[in-house]
Amino acid sequence: MSPGVPGSLPTGWKVPSCPEAKLPMSDTATRLKRLLLDWAAVLVSYFLLGLIRILTGSQARWWGCPPKALQRIYFANHQSHADLVMIWAALPKELRHNTRAVAARDYWTKTPFRQWITTAVFNVIYVSRSRHADEDPLEPLVEALEAGNSLILFPEGTRGFADEPQAFKAGLYNLALKFPEVELVPAWINNVQRVMPKGEVVPVPVLCSVTFGVPMQVLPGEECHAFSHRARAAVIALRDV
Repeated sequence: MSPGVPGSLPTGWKVPSCPEAKLPMSDTATRLKRLLLDWAAVLVSYFLLGLIRILTGSQARWWGCPPKALQRIYFANHQSHADLVMIWAALPKELRHNTRAVAARDYWTKTPFRQWITTAVFNVIYVSRSRHADEDPLEPLVEALEAGNSLILFPEGTRGFADEPQAFKAGLYNLALKFPEVELVPAWINNVQRVMPKGEVVPVPVLCSVTFGVPMQVLPGEECHAFSHRARAAVIALRDV
């Protein structure tokens, strides 16, 4: 505009621009989504605890040791996918937060829901049942123990269908050697395989229990085979307690 014209500015003058306020909508949406998922995980955990108590009675029997906030590896028999949930529910609330179950990656990541519930609710450690030659299956477990977590481990490596556990693999022994200060607590999970019989989709109410035994360690000079046999016997002995 030329000078002298009402409402005009002198030549060379510019109206200062007002930058648009740019809200970090993507960050806000991400935080909101994370918050909602966290709340969903809490609600699902309470729902599962209630469901387990209704279906199984969820009896935790601390026969050989009290429930203490010590770093431990709880190792148990394995006959059902529900074992993970059962032993998790048997732990007191103050222990569940820092105790991570070890779960098979191929099964628990098969669907988005399984992966979400095992990650967000149970905070599991995934391990691969088939691995490459250069892969150490114990690496994520070692990292969890180094971080101060306790573990729930099924030393058979896969579900069994006999009355007694299959032979234990070497993982428990190797972890015990690397972390001698961590307590090894045997546990017997009773009847949980009857809650969800093979081929069924509707749980069946059955009284179940988890019995925790006396903590054990690798004896001086004890070899893997002898220790694994002794650890398996410690689990089986809890069946009749």
